[in-house]
Amino acid sequence: MVVGAFPMAKLFYLGIRQVSKPLANRIKDAARRSEFFKTYICLPPAQLYHWLEMRTKMRIMGFHAEAIKPLNEEAAAELGANLLGEAIIFATAGCCLLLEFWRQKTSKRRKEVARTATVMSLREDLDHLEDVLDEVQVQVQEALPRSTLGELRAELHTELRTELRAELQAKLRTELRAELQAELQAQLQEFRTQVCEDHYEPELRPEPECPETPQSKASSTLPHHTSSLP
Repeated sequence: MVVGAFPMAKLFYLGIRQVSKPLANRIKDAARRSEFFKTYICLPPAQLYHWLEMRTKMRIMGFHAEAIKPLNEEAAAELGANLLGEAIIFATAGCCLLLEFWRQKTSKRRKEVARTATVMSLREDLDHLEDVLDEVQVQVQEALPRSTLGELRAELHTELRTELRAELQAKLRTELRAELQAELQAQLQEFRTQVCEDHYEPELRPEPECPETPQSKASSTLPHHTSSLP
């Protein structure tokens, strides 16, 4: 119901605004035909509007007129009827806005009241549960003797110690295993690099000596023969 109420209200306000336009047109036609409306309702607002409009325009343009010529009766009646129709439409729209604001405010207030009631009920339920829990704790303490409570505490302490010890041992094992693996990998890498360096190191070989040729021997013995010549 709440979901469908908002669109229905919107449609209702829109219908009122649409109906206000032909109603304003009928009121304008009646004002043109009736002498009472024309004399006391249409003419004074029309003349006032004309006077304010002309005074504003002349001040904007820089003219200073002492008197402003009023409108004739037909033009004033037409202008007054138009002003009356616009005023009716504006008043209808304003009433619709006020009704919508009042409706939203009322719905918000209802929501706040419902929320406050829900919070209060939840608090009451929480207090009731706390009281029940206190009663249960008192009953348990009265039912169990002190020796049983001590045994339960000792069992809890032993269980906690064993669990903590197991967790610490598991952590230490994992850490030691990781450290040993890292050290072994580092040593293996060093060994591999050392083996590679030893395997690829170039060997220093002695340079072979060139054997003496017969020409070199002849050149070495040639000076002795030349010295014996005359």
